[in-house]
Amino acid sequence: MSDTFVGAPAAPAASAQAFRTCPTTGLKVHRQADALIKANAVVATVALLVGGISAILVLLTRWQAVHLLDATMFYRVLTIHGMNMLIFFILFFEMAVLYFASAVLLNCRVPTPKVAWTAFVLMVAGALLVEWTMFTGRADVLFTSYVPLRAHPAFYGGVILFAVGAILVTCIFFATLVVAKRERTYEGSVPLVTFGALTAAIIALITLAHGAAIYIPTFFWSLGKMNVDPEVYRLIWWGLGHSSQQINVAAMVAIWYLLGALTVGAVVVNEKISRTAFVLYILFISMASAHHLLVDPGFGPAWKVVNTSYFMYMAVLASMLHGFTVPAGTELGMRLRGFTQGIFGWLRRAPWGDPGFSSMALSVVIFGFLGGITGVTFGTEQINIIAHNTLRIPGHFHATVVGGTALAFMGITYYVIPLIFRKQVAFYRLAQIQPYLFGIGMTVFSMAMTFAGTFGVPRRHWDITFANAPFDVPFSPAVDLMIGIMAAGGLVAALGGAIYILVTVWSVFFGKALPEGDLSRASVPPGVYRVPARELPTEEVELREYGRLGVMPGTMILVFIFLVAFVVYYFANWKLLSFVWKVG
Repeated sequence: MSDTFVGAPAAPAASAQAFRTCPTTGLKVHRQADALIKANAVVATVALLVGGISAILVLLTRWQAVHLLDATMFYRVLTIHGMNMLIFFILFFEMAVLYFASAVLLNCRVPTPKVAWTAFVLMVAGALLVEWTMFTGRADVLFTSYVPLRAHPAFYGGVILFAVGAILVTCIFFATLVVAKRERTYEGSVPLVTFGALTAAIIALITLAHGAAIYIPTFFWSLGKMNVDPEVYRLIWWGLGHSSQQINVAAMVAIWYLLGALTVGAVVVNEKISRTAFVLYILFISMASAHHLLVDPGFGPAWKVVNTSYFMYMAVLASMLHGFTVPAGTELGMRLRGFTQGIFGWLRRAPWGDPGFSSMALSVVIFGFLGGITGVTFGTEQINIIAHNTLRIPGHFHATVVGGTALAFMGITYYVIPLIFRKQVAFYRLAQIQPYLFGIGMTVFSMAMTFAGTFGVPRRHWDITFANAPFDVPFSPAVDLMIGIMAAGGLVAALGGAIYILVTVWSVFFGKALPEGDLSRASVPPGVYRVPARELPTEEVELREYGRLGVMPGTMILVFIFLVAFVVYYFANWKLLSFVWKVG
């Protein structure tokens, strides 16, 4: 994150008092942006804590051997879990990312600090209002809040307040880019990380427009003032529900690039390709939300085919491009710095003890292999019919949103703490193992949940045995094993999440201030004190030739393994489908 990486000269002298200079990176950090990043990050951590506790309660109820909560409390806690994890934690963190990627990386001021703080207050007020309705039993409607399930009007009002605040922050982000350009606080094009954040902001506006289009009439419906068609609700809501997760994807990928540069000096293999992939997200990712509607009878087959084939394929292409360029940039960056031994020597000698790097690497693998492969497969209409209302779907999005996005956010936090909060990372040994506990636990959790869903275990159901029901649904004994493994993986992931909260909260509020001198002795990720050395070496580094695999052979082999895994899983799902649809 050096000036070479950012391409930014010093801020105008007239506003020098409004800035502090980061002693590590040399960046001019606007004090208002600094405070806004801290405020949003703290609230995001609180939401993560609430969502994490509720996740444990849901898990211990899903685990039939424990079955902790009754039906009413299960759906209440599941609603709390979904809203805190998928909305409040993610979006508050992304607001911090927007301020960082604009004001900080571009050495620019926040043009409207009062409006920015107003937006923050609106988001917090909206979140608290939603929390009140959920905890008091006035909104047991789950994350999707499908009509005709009716929550208290304050629930919808709180969501609208939160969304208005998020829209304001997004507009401030755009305004900051304009101010930075006019005041010439950077040279050339905006950095790739900022471009990724710009992608997330554009998708956010599209997403929030869908939210306004459906939550405002639903608010009046909850007051008894108008009617809302359930099918129309689902169509427009998924323009919000699915696209909101694509804000996460764009922000996550931007953080991948940032962590690669910070931890090992990764380079951008081809900036045009990376930027084009971000643009593909903007153009097609909202259309791909149709895969949530494939079991709805009200939509025609032509509409479903177009949205879940051509549009979804273009969105998937974007993720596959990033899934190649991020590890390729990491490999090439390390090889240019002398790590040229063998095909995977760069990978073996990577800083696996740096929680930022391990978070990035695990995030890429979990998102790609578990989330990506399952997501594309379930987006196929025929396969979707046998998978959509089973545990396979939450198995998929826990891999993408939790194993991918949340883990990437955790990784960048270990750099935000020293660079923004100017504190040492507390309990650094715990911080080093935290990504492994969280990532491996979530991998086991997601895979076990997916396998349980393959046996037909329903999602969103309090008791999969259907106790006291007039009908019986027998499951294979393997289901109990899968649910038990799922619970074990979930508890390990919860432990990793708890360590993250402990480390971040203790570091921010009780941690030691960073010394102004040699940072190498402080409890910080090693990339922090090597930031000024991120430039490529001036002398030419001789790279070994690997024939057709070029100068990034390790990445090419990893990509080939991914493609083989995708083909095998895709074929297996068509084989399962053939058992359901007998053709003779």
